[in-house]
Amino acid sequence: MIQKCSRSLIAAASVAFTLSGCGHETKVTRVDTGVVTDLSGRWNDTDSRMVAEAMVKDALQYPWLGNFEKAKQRQPVVVVGTVLNSSHEHISVQTFITDLQRELTNSQKVTFVAGKGERDEVRAERKEQAIYALEDTQKSPGKETGADFMMKGTIATILDEAGGTKAVFYQVDLQMIDLESNAKVWYGQKKIKKVVEKKRTVF
Repeated sequence: MIQKCSRSLIAAASVAFTLSGCGHETKVTRVDTGVVTDLSGRWNDTDSRMVAEAMVKDALQYPWLGNFEKAKQRQPVVVVGTVLNSSHEHISVQTFITDLQRELTNSQKVTFVAGKGERDEVRAERKEQAIYALEDTQKSPGKETGADFMMKGTIATILDEAGGTKAVFYQVDLQMIDLESNAKVWYGQKKIKKVVEKKRTVF
């Protein structure tokens, strides 16, 4: 009788283990990168792309661009500076900066140059060329194109939460600064508000 009970317990434990294992299956579905996948309500790739597109478009419609082209008879040279993350979330600021760089470059309305980190790497390469590369293939220092304007800004959030619902308010502020005069020739702001509700599952 005891042996029979032991077999029954082992069988029940096996079934329970099998059922618990089934509850942890992972399903992965590949989707187009343009599809919005807002799962957590946090800042994501869609927010980064859409904000960058909207703000660069707005910046390039302001008079500073036409005024510079008229005065200098050429496109302005732009560099993206620091974008500070002042939010409560961990936001990949570099991804947002890359989105800004892409939009500025693809606009064909400005000449875009490398930022500080990239310049340091390029300068190190030139120094190595001066030592190791053939003389007629070496790139000389002191011939960089200097930027006329710098775009920089901040990403901030306000969080309001009660019960199982929270509202997250994102505010992105960007400025275009004349590097010669320090004048702020454009100031842009983009706001995003998300409401996230957690629904309880009743078994």
